[in-house]
This record gives sequence, C-alpha cells and structure tokens, in this order.
Amino acid sequence: APSFADIFYNNCFKNGILPIKLPPEDVAKLMDDAERGANATVTIDLENQVITGPDGGEVKFDLDEFKKHCLFNGLDDIGLTMKNAAKIDDYEDAQKSSQPWL
Repeated sequence: APSFADIFYNNCFKNGILPIKLPPEDVAKLMDDAERGANATVTIDLENQVITGPDGGEVKFDLDEFKKHCLFNGLDDIGLTMKNAAKIDDYEDAQKSSQPWL
C-alpha cells in the first residue's frame, strides 16, 4: 500500500505481519500483474527487501532493520522482553534481598 496509519502499521509488526509501503505506481504495477491470471504469484523476499511480481519484475522496499530482525526471529514485545529473562530474574532476586517486605 502507499501508506498505513501509524498505529495499524506498528501493530502489524507486533503481530508478525509485514506491511510494505510502496509508491502508488509500484502498487499499481503489482496489482496489474496479479490480475492477469488466476495463478499469478507475488513473492516477498524479506531478507533482500524485494517483491517479485508474476512477470519477474522486482520492486524494492524499505524496512527498518530492527523491525526486520524481529520479523525474521519471530519476536514480539514479549519475546524481546524474554531475551532478558536472566537479567530480570537477577533484578527480582536483588529486590527480594534488599527489600524483603515487598
């Protein structure tokens, strides 16, 4: 799509969905290519940030490296937090020792 609302765009990444922003002329080209046949295939190469249309034409798209990393690794907000589970456990243990009344 040419654009997305900010909240929708960011929520897509949180749900493992890749929203791709493209110039209107690229969207129109991909739609025209896809409408040519029932077996039209569009391929998205996340690693290289390229969309390949049914005719073999390629369209590049931009993507924030952090969002790309999260999609590649299946990380949502909870997954990102859990990467620090050991540090969180250490902090909680320290809090229990220094403030046992909590």
